[in-house]
Amino acid sequence: MPLIEFRGVKKAFGKKVVYRGLNLEVHEGELLTIIGGSGQGKSVMLKMLIGLLSVDDGAIFFDGRQISGLSEAAYAPVRRRVAMLFQASALFDSMNAKDNVAYGLRTQQPPPSEEEIAERVKESLTYVGLPGTEETWPADLSAGMKKRVALARALAIRPEVLLYDEPTTGLDPINVTRIADLIVYLKETLQVTSVVVTHDMDTAIPISDRIAMIHQGDVIFSGTPDEILTTDEPRVRDFIEGNAPVDEDTETLLR
Repeated sequence: MPLIEFRGVKKAFGKKVVYRGLNLEVHEGELLTIIGGSGQGKSVMLKMLIGLLSVDDGAIFFDGRQISGLSEAAYAPVRRRVAMLFQASALFDSMNAKDNVAYGLRTQQPPPSEEEIAERVKESLTYVGLPGTEETWPADLSAGMKKRVALARALAIRPEVLLYDEPTTGLDPINVTRIADLIVYLKETLQVTSVVVTHDMDTAIPISDRIAMIHQGDVIFSGTPDEILTTDEPRVRDFIEGNAPVDEDTETLLR
């Protein structure tokens, strides 16, 4: 049984259809990368999974239980098991690194003790290669460091699943490599199931156990990195070669 399953999921924004009947499985322990052109709804998929966006039709299952359509209160146990690294990092400028990382822990009911929070913050920052940065403010962090602090915040709740929304966008080549290596390290060290959304094939190929491509509301390819590099599917070949069109209407809607 898959850990996560999208079963016939439909989603539209007004007249713009994003998903026509999405079917996708994520298996426990794997690192699945979702690729596709800009405006194909990759980030929408992640937001539906964690309940930030609703499903119009179909269903999403997590660990055998349907989670689409749950109330906010009923979704809380899911969010303790699934954490997300947002594309823009989404750090709170009014909080230092320690309080940013601790934010999710303090919203738990009941919250851990301050001693346990401090230990989790230290542990999480160490995992992402930023030990000793607890008192640093977001304004003093580089873009790559902000990504890693945001990832430490996701790790602090000790999730079973980590979702990465365009984790390398806007980073220089050194930090792209650093984040990609970190994604693999955390998957192997913590045995977390990982779902990475990206348009960057240079990142997707070396980190993935499996790659799925979304195009016009459907999964048109799912296979290993070796299989995607040798596929004859013309839409996949166009994407790999940098010829995939941008759906500008959908891209505007999903910003």
